Amino acid sequence: MTSSFNVQSATGYEQLMGRWSKQLAPLFINFSGLADGERILDVGCGTGSLTFALPHAADLREITAIDFSPVFVEAAIKANTDPRIRIQQADACALPFADDYFDRALALLVLHFVPKAEKAVAEMRRVVRPGGVVAAVVWDHFGGLPGMRMVLDTAAMLDENADQVRARYCFQPMMRPGEMIQSFAAHGLVDIEQTSLMIRMDYQSFADFWQPISAGEGPLGKYVSALEPAQRVKIDAAVKAAYEAGQPDGPRSFAAVAWACRGIVPEV
Repeated sequence: MTSSFNVQSATGYEQLMGRWSKQLAPLFINFSGLADGERILDVGCGTGSLTFALPHAADLREITAIDFSPVFVEAAIKANTDPRIRIQQADACALPFADDYFDRALALLVLHFVPKAEKAVAEMRRVVRPGGVVAAVVWDHFGGLPGMRMVLDTAAMLDENADQVRARYCFQPMMRPGEMIQSFAAHGLVDIEQTSLMIRMDYQSFADFWQPISAGEGPLGKYVSALEPAQRVKIDAAVKAAYEAGQPDGPRSFAAVAWACRGIVPEV
């Protein structure tokens, strides 16, 4: 599975997104549901935001977490202290597990970075038993992440190439309203539900907001790091002005909204 997510380091990812995915994970778990004694698959575990939240929500029998990135897998393995948790490198589009093995397959903030997201949904459905749950959550980049849109909308005023970056960012796989519902239904899932989940992204300063992007983390970081030096200076200053919005630098809070979808594997 190739991925459109740009990762430089586990530490950089934590500052860019890990701290926010940790907030989103409990909301996603509540929506997805859990029951004692279940086997759970975490698809695209990253540094473990969902993986390590799962044991606090139920007395689970087994948690298997996979990610394509060796950087994330190494960091998650180092952080793990629970013998029920197994973490390994694997491809979401070719899961190395038997049919019907898991009670639930969950994907937190990963499907929109999988170019063949439909294949990943099919694989999640395959490895979940009849009556089990497949669930996923993705950011609403177009309308639900104003902090990140602020960066791209500002850049687009100064750099004509930012238009294409913004278009790709806003309409990654599974992000359009109802797109996950359609995919889940196409792969035979039933009793499908979709909702929106919201957290707040609270930053202490512009540096707190900008540092991981400036360092090249994530899709916005990849764009920023490729800018010519003079263009980079202009965009850095313009984004800082947008963040401050006419007030002194300091704490700012942005809403962050995600699409969440769950479906049931039909009984045979």
